[in-house]
Amino acid sequence: MTSEHKSGFVSVIGRPNVGKSTLINSLIGQKVVIMSDKPQTTRNKILCVLTLDDAQILFIDTPGIHKPLHKLGEYMVKTAENTLKEVEVILFVVDATEDLGAGERYILERLAAVKTPVLLVVNKIDLIPKQQVLPIIQKYTSCHDFAGVVPISAKEHTNLEGLVTEIKKYLEPGPQYYPSDMITDQPERLVIAELIREKVLHVTREEIPHAIAVDIEEITTRPNDDLFIRAVVYVERDSQKGIVIGAGGKLLKEIGQAARADIENLLGSRVYLDLWVKVKKDWRNRDNILRTFGYD
Repeated sequence: MTSEHKSGFVSVIGRPNVGKSTLINSLIGQKVVIMSDKPQTTRNKILCVLTLDDAQILFIDTPGIHKPLHKLGEYMVKTAENTLKEVEVILFVVDATEDLGAGERYILERLAAVKTPVLLVVNKIDLIPKQQVLPIIQKYTSCHDFAGVVPISAKEHTNLEGLVTEIKKYLEPGPQYYPSDMITDQPERLVIAELIREKVLHVTREEIPHAIAVDIEEITTRPNDDLFIRAVVYVERDSQKGIVIGAGGKLLKEIGQAARADIENLLGSRVYLDLWVKVKKDWRNRDNILRTFGYD
């Protein structure tokens, strides 16, 4: 390894639903972070590893910064804001199809107090005419002195190489912290739980997604090397349990089939997924239960 090798931590922040998770998955080249069209999908600070010949970039995907409504929300925002002090570069991801609003201004106020270089990443440029990109950039750069600006489409993989090049400018020479084949520091159980939660988000509606947690109770290897995974989807009310299960168990079966495919892809093994739904009343406001689910 040459002395030119660089490494460092990059925090990915932005309003909920601007495409932060899609961006990280596209950069890593594998699905690690769950994606949903529902806001506030990411709950934990997840470290994802991009290893290149000349650098290792450690991305921290944070919960979206928003005004918290319950203890879980407070945990999520605190987690996101704390990462700003721990990294070499901050990526402020914004949605090109949305106007600069109160949510973005809230984040910009916090960035004003940070000395870390901030790159403005204008995502979803595939959804707007090219001539609209520059006015959007000008609107943001008039509010903050960014270290750089990179328009991208995370979904279409547009200009991701340009983004990586820009990030590397701000990394110091450093070692490769993680093995080349490692893509996340998260325990298997947490990643599996998150993949299941993603599928629940896709098939449920209204207020239900934020009332959902997933706990992996058992992972065992069978004699034929297949994996047996027992997971429990927790909701806050009996009515939500019925919605997740669906008529005749139809929705729960759909969730299980979709989650199993992603888990098999992640682990490279055949999986038998035993999925249950249970009620834990008002778990989002109970500290002891939040700790049980990994929200320290």
